[in-house]
Amino acid sequence: MPLLSLTQLLCPIDQKELRQDGNTWRCQNKHCFDVAKQGYVNLLPVQNKKSLDPGDSKEMIAARRDFLNSGVYQPIAVALAKTLAGLCKEHEQLSILDAGCGEGYYLNAVCEQLLLDDVELTATGLDISKWAVRSCKIRNPKLNGLVASNRQIPLPDHSQDIVLCTFGFPVFEEFKRILKPGGHIVMADPGPEHLIELRSQIYETVRRNPPADISTALIDDWQLSDSINVQFTTPPLSAEQFEQLLVMTPHLYRASREGRERAAKLQNMPVSGDVLIRVISHGYQA
Repeated sequence: MPLLSLTQLLCPIDQKELRQDGNTWRCQNKHCFDVAKQGYVNLLPVQNKKSLDPGDSKEMIAARRDFLNSGVYQPIAVALAKTLAGLCKEHEQLSILDAGCGEGYYLNAVCEQLLLDDVELTATGLDISKWAVRSCKIRNPKLNGLVASNRQIPLPDHSQDIVLCTFGFPVFEEFKRILKPGGHIVMADPGPEHLIELRSQIYETVRRNPPADISTALIDDWQLSDSINVQFTTPPLSAEQFEQLLVMTPHLYRASREGRERAAKLQNMPVSGDVLIRVISHGYQA
């Protein structure tokens, strides 16, 4: 079963319905948004940008793409795919939004698993970085691509079955708005031991912080329905992979010059993966 295209969007300027007319999406107030040659739609108005090129840079996305393509983080992708497959056993039609899709590695892995069950699947990658969405579309041109913010998702109310947020910035109010009754938010966040070996090199003091707090999401019939800890040790990473890992994470900008110099010397060393996958479900009964 092929991936399906989006049929409806919301105008980011006036929240009116957008309909596609050839290579342009239009609303009733004549706001128009063209489909880029790479196949995505940019719905991030200039007035909503905090910089000329918001989100991850072209270099960060390229580093993440190359690192993830090596398979080092495959345990995370497999766990996410299995988690979503378990949530969707009874679905014949399914709509998924990856809110903060990056270059599309995790969304594509999830889709490959779900399509084994012959489901009609509409899968959309959303990111504030145009470079991320471009890379997502290159990875799988059948994925829908939106340049937009999690603070103003250009999708109709109650249009999605699942919102996936992997190492991202959740906006629970918006996630819940676009989810159908009985929908799910699937989050993946770093645990206290994630990349501990790298962090020990670049910081003078290493903080083993717990995963992000989700208590604000657990209200109004929304409950934590599942929690899966994914822990693994990577194969020894090359110097090039350590460089990619540093560039693709916020650690590059948080580390001191001395820390970056120490990280530049790392090679032939495994690192720890520690990720917590949590499912927040509407109307869940334990």
